Amino acid sequence: MPMTRTSLRTRGAMNENDENGPAARVTRAKVAALSTEGAVDAVKKPMQTKRATAATTRAPRPALGDVSNFKNDGDAAATKGGKKASTVKGQVATKPQGGVQKPTRNKDSRAPNSGPRPATKKPEVKQRPVSGPGAITNHKRPSDKKAEAQEEPPLKKQNSRLKVEKDTTIKEVEEEVLSGEKPLDLDTEDLDDPLMAAEYVVEIFDYLKDLELVTLPNPEYIDHQPDLEWKMRGILVDWLIEVHTRFRLLPETLFLAVNIIDRFLSAEVVALDRLQLVGVTAMFIASKYEEVLSPHVANFSHVADETFSDKEILDAERHVLATLEYNMSFPNPMNFLRRISKADNYDIQTRTLGKYLMEISLLDHRFMGFPQSQIAAASMYLARLILERGPWDATLSHYAGYTEEEIDPVFRLMIDYLHRPVSHEAFFKKYASKKFLKASILTRQWAKKYHSMYIDSSLSEPYTYIKDSEQ
Repeated sequence: MPMTRTSLRTRGAMNENDENGPAARVTRAKVAALSTEGAVDAVKKPMQTKRATAATTRAPRPALGDVSNFKNDGDAAATKGGKKASTVKGQVATKPQGGVQKPTRNKDSRAPNSGPRPATKKPEVKQRPVSGPGAITNHKRPSDKKAEAQEEPPLKKQNSRLKVEKDTTIKEVEEEVLSGEKPLDLDTEDLDDPLMAAEYVVEIFDYLKDLELVTLPNPEYIDHQPDLEWKMRGILVDWLIEVHTRFRLLPETLFLAVNIIDRFLSAEVVALDRLQLVGVTAMFIASKYEEVLSPHVANFSHVADETFSDKEILDAERHVLATLEYNMSFPNPMNFLRRISKADNYDIQTRTLGKYLMEISLLDHRFMGFPQSQIAAASMYLARLILERGPWDATLSHYAGYTEEEIDPVFRLMIDYLHRPVSHEAFFKKYASKKFLKASILTRQWAKKYHSMYIDSSLSEPYTYIKDSEQ
């Protein structure tokens, strides 16, 4: 590289004892020897920068693992002989002041001394034949091959027969399902959801149906209650529905509270002035059992117009629980309603009407002798009939656990209650709102039109009808 005036000026200005300067000094003799060749090279190539000059005169420190920073021996010999150091395409010169710069490569650039990589082939591993007494060989005799060739056609024929039989059975099952003769298996859809407990759901509901017979109250307990009548019980439950709505409690809490009242009255004789205390205490116990955050005892005392103190409610709570032997395992009808609603494709309108019809059994004492699963099935059956959702097919019958003939007595009692004048105002107003799709108004309008189709005029004494039907 020619030494121009600018390079001489800068080199003359540099201190000789500077440790950051170039390692080799350039003398006047070397400048004179290089000036003759540099004149010719200056015409061919433009003048390079100081950075390139420093790279040719100083041997850089090789970076760890950086191949591009290493210098070839041929380049060093060329600089000593006074020839211009040739730069390889893609090689980046390092800074003269100790910094290491990473190479920036283009698509076509490669590291120095790098050629095209040869394609490496994986060595083929040849398996040697193993011989000996313990060796396993896959060689077959020609007689065995002939025997297998003769056995293949019968196997193919047998497989084809099995396939045809399988297709025919699938078609038969599909036809039975479409015709409604065979129920659909809807629990297999929930096998991936651990909250649905699809593996144990059948056993769970079988257990609940056995348990509901144990928790049934005495349907004729009013006979040994000298101060009480069925009408008073209906007024108490209607007031509890109002309290339940005011506290915004779960539906399960209301059903459990009424069951506690009936079971307690079946075992104990209660005076008329203590009937409201039994109702408040039952709601207090049920809210503790079902709710996440149950109301305080002072709230129940306030709802009862301070008729009973907190101490009286707590004492009554201990007495009621001791009488029932702390048995709160009541199979709630809401569980059965949700089970049937699965076969109804979770229709929100049908289930809302079903809730209203199911709460009729709380107010009317005539439903007390029927199990909760049968009441839930009858509620769903009547709700689908009112909304015209189709017949009671095999799937609904399977998940409800009752046929149309078994539902019929409860179904007729519900229509009879809807046809009568409104006797429980709080219950009627609750389901007359838009939140519950005005279920009480809709069902009563339907009962006025179609009452004569399902209820005989001889049903003037419905309670005797229940006794006859149970016998």
